[in-house]
Amino acid sequence: MAEAKWKLVVDQQGVTISNDRFQLTTTEAQTLERETSLDDVVFGVDGSGQMETIISELEAMTKRTYGQFCGLSRALEVVGERWAMFIVRDLLVAPKSFSELRQGLPRISTDILFARLREMEHAGVIQRKMSPKPEGPVLYELTEYGAELDDITLKLGQWGARLLGAPRPEEIVTTSSLIMAMRATFQQQAAVGVKAGFELRIGEIVFHLKVDDGALQAVAGPLADADLHLEPGKALKGLMSGEISPANATAHGVVYSGDPALLATFTQIFHIVGTPSSA
Repeated sequence: MAEAKWKLVVDQQGVTISNDRFQLTTTEAQTLERETSLDDVVFGVDGSGQMETIISELEAMTKRTYGQFCGLSRALEVVGERWAMFIVRDLLVAPKSFSELRQGLPRISTDILFARLREMEHAGVIQRKMSPKPEGPVLYELTEYGAELDDITLKLGQWGARLLGAPRPEEIVTTSSLIMAMRATFQQQAAVGVKAGFELRIGEIVFHLKVDDGALQAVAGPLADADLHLEPGKALKGLMSGEISPANATAHGVVYSGDPALLATFTQIFHIVGTPSSA
């Protein structure tokens, strides 16, 4: 029996991969009922080497390149695509399953998340590992190479924090985004000699920060023996930028319990430094 010949078509209708018995068109994302990966969706259709060749050809045709022979160009080809750095940000906090990534990035489509994960996996930035729970979902984590993006991500977050105004109506915060925001604005020199635990509650999100003589540990979840329990609400950015002073915090809806002096310490340790200068 003759082997089926595959055909690849890229046009305004989308991308179509087909042969005389099968056709796959990327016109809409499909809802998946289980944890899976892009490899399950694509290569599960047919195990032939031709299919893999077609997918490689498709990647080459659609990959964004800049025509520049430099490290920045190569880096942006991997992490400069839409949503890629948000995936990196969330994985810097902890390994996550596909559904956990989707939950933390609710505006990303299923197919785009699949594509970004597969691209970064092939680039050696992320890898898959089995869940420690029996029959748990596959987890994605950063490789050692991918973890080198930690400082870069924090610097970008620190730089971008200076551009923050009031939250836009459609914007949300997540546990991972808040943890990385606290890490990005952490002022190590101000934390030297300080040993304290802070628990923050913002809506349904709970995380805690442990400061120990210039070192920071930021983790999801409550901290029962926290020295300061803080519920800043929408005033968090104002506290961290200095727009709201600790003395006026309660007038802006901030709720806290513990040593009052630690609220001022908190604003010194977690501080948005400077604003962009106007031209």
